[in-house]
Amino acid sequence: MKKTKDKKEKRKVLFTAIILTLFIVVVGFLFVPLFGNLKFGLDLQGGFEILYKVESIDGSNMTKDKLMATYKTLSKRIDSLGVSEPEIILEGDDKIRVKLAGVTDPEQARSQLSTVATLSFRDSEDNLLMTSDVLKAGGAKVSADSSGNPAVLLSVKDKDKFYEVTNAVKDYDTNMIVIWLDYNEMTDSFAKEGNKCGTSESNCLSAATVSQGFASDVIIQGNFTDEEVSNLVDLINSGSLPSKLTEISSKTVGASFGDDTLSKTLIAGIVGIALIGIVLIAIYHFAGFISTISIILYTFLVFLVFWVVGGVLTLPGIAALVLGIGMAVDSNVITFARIKEELYKGKSLPLAFKEGTKSSFRAILDSNLTTLIVAIIMFIFGESSIKGFATMTIITVVVTMFTMVFITRWLMKLFVKTNFFNDKSNLFIAVKKEDIPNVSKNETIKKRPLSNVNFLKNRKIFFSASVLVILIGAVTIFFCGLNLGIDYKAGTDITISTEEKLTEEKLKADLKELSLESTNIEITDNEAIIRIDDALDGENVKEVNSYFEAKYAAKVNIGVVSNIVKKELVKNAIISILVALIGIIIYVSLRFKFSYAVSGVIALIHDVAIMFSLFGIFQLEVSSMFIAALLAIIGYSINDTIVTFDRIRENLAKEDKVTEDKLEEVANRSIQETFSRTIYTSLTTLIPVVALIFLGSKEILTFNLAMLFGLISGTYSSIFISVAIFVAIEKKSLGKKKVKKVYTDEFEEKKIKGINC
Repeated sequence: MKKTKDKKEKRKVLFTAIILTLFIVVVGFLFVPLFGNLKFGLDLQGGFEILYKVESIDGSNMTKDKLMATYKTLSKRIDSLGVSEPEIILEGDDKIRVKLAGVTDPEQARSQLSTVATLSFRDSEDNLLMTSDVLKAGGAKVSADSSGNPAVLLSVKDKDKFYEVTNAVKDYDTNMIVIWLDYNEMTDSFAKEGNKCGTSESNCLSAATVSQGFASDVIIQGNFTDEEVSNLVDLINSGSLPSKLTEISSKTVGASFGDDTLSKTLIAGIVGIALIGIVLIAIYHFAGFISTISIILYTFLVFLVFWVVGGVLTLPGIAALVLGIGMAVDSNVITFARIKEELYKGKSLPLAFKEGTKSSFRAILDSNLTTLIVAIIMFIFGESSIKGFATMTIITVVVTMFTMVFITRWLMKLFVKTNFFNDKSNLFIAVKKEDIPNVSKNETIKKRPLSNVNFLKNRKIFFSASVLVILIGAVTIFFCGLNLGIDYKAGTDITISTEEKLTEEKLKADLKELSLESTNIEITDNEAIIRIDDALDGENVKEVNSYFEAKYAAKVNIGVVSNIVKKELVKNAIISILVALIGIIIYVSLRFKFSYAVSGVIALIHDVAIMFSLFGIFQLEVSSMFIAALLAIIGYSINDTIVTFDRIRENLAKEDKVTEDKLEEVANRSIQETFSRTIYTSLTTLIPVVALIFLGSKEILTFNLAMLFGLISGTYSSIFISVAIFVAIEKKSLGKKKVKKVYTDEFEEKKIKGINC
């Protein structure tokens, strides 16, 4: 009978394993074409990025309508550059950022983009009849013809000129006026493009038949849709309303430079994922293997969602993905820890799995939602590269909740239901059989390995250590300042990658020849970074790029930031950090209570101060990516802290009366119970970061170092700082009548129902 049962169990396991194998094969088969169809940013394939401040030439205020008109003009011009995946982003009320990944001639792009839009009226033979001077500025409006169909209303300023032209054209054999935007005599012709007029493939906007002379406002009518009319209005206005585009920052990345960055980052990502898988299997055995499968699916789904929403994959995006993998594993680590705890209580594997997955969900939800809050704040207030990081972080949080929670549990449940692992808990989740007490024989649960460690006993020493590091950092920053990147200092960064041996003397001579003066030169084996205080204009950038390419056969990457952008970035960085902290206080106060929120935020401020101190002490560059790392650590650290707080809340709910000693004992026990989870999560998050530091691109080295410091500080504060602060705050409230013990309503509800807890 037992042999028959074993055979059935083995068949179930085999069948489940076959399903899992097919699942892996399908995902692997789809992965390569999916990745190949993603859109890559200019930092991964080379290209050109430019940020414009948009101003009206006539001195009037810039409105959203005028900005949108300029946006559509730029879109039209980019089409003619042959760039397959351009990005045009409106920033604030008066800025437009243009990203042209893969563009081969940045100077041609710069020249074509910044030229003032030109609207002209021509006959069917392409002879010029009128310019935009005859129209009122921004005088095109959405209207309707006599039948109620969508049409364009033109407000005429020079009615005499307009009447003269239209009265003459009505007698032409082909009595037609053709409206052109940026007409090019060398390439544009109505004879060739008449059938494409009004489409994105032509500069021809509209061709209208003239039956009489007009000395008033006129309507352009045709078989237009509402969208076509709106688009035509914007394009006509952009031509009749010239706007001045002032370049305030730019970035040029060579194609080979971008290719190197992509390959290095991918290798680092693959190595990081592989190492995480090895660690998970070593710690959790078969459950770790299931988690590794989930990571592969998670990565695939993140790329799939990114492709569906039309996202552009950038270096910060990949960094967010790799970091997200480490943080996503936390969901599994929390679940596995809960399952093991239930097994240690003497429960069967099916029951331990059911109870463990149920009790872990709340902590997983809270920790991921706080990360989501920070990511949304990054997206709202961040500039271009930070928005890319935030977008990927938002996607990873959503996919984490689906994949690492539901899919992992579903896969594990398939194998649990086979009953094959019922007496093989060590193989399934690394719980030795001898460690499981026999409840029927009244065996006691073995003591936890850290049950004798008092994490709160030496809190004054830990506080002092943190204060010391922060003080050293503050003194260093006071006397030496922060090493601000061009994002927060303004100026120009020139990165030169070449096989030739570079020296500071050589580069200074080069700069002298270019009539430039550096403020800092950093040289590694085959790369040099030159910083210049001045923000170079387009011509200077072209000259510098050509000079170093020709002299050293170098890959050149040039970034330019003006004072306007610097002030905006500084303001946004401060707002982002403050809003993130406020958002976390509100959320944690609602989900827990105010004392949890205050202690959690103080720990976050501690982490921020530690990161700034270490960057000051080691004089590492503070750039916009440092701020992205700072915000990511805020999300990660509160994520880490909330898991411990959740356990404290749960344990306090089991106590009839909470005294100061009991509060401290419960808090310390909660740290003991979550300690292994905290260490394992930090380890799996650190692995991809360390892989990126040693194998990834230098473009995000500062980001990864910031993440390394932040992860270590965040883990430290979750264990030694936040809980100690919480205990101190709660001790003050104990005994006060107006302060009720509201750790959770669960215990009171159970007492009311008469349940013996």
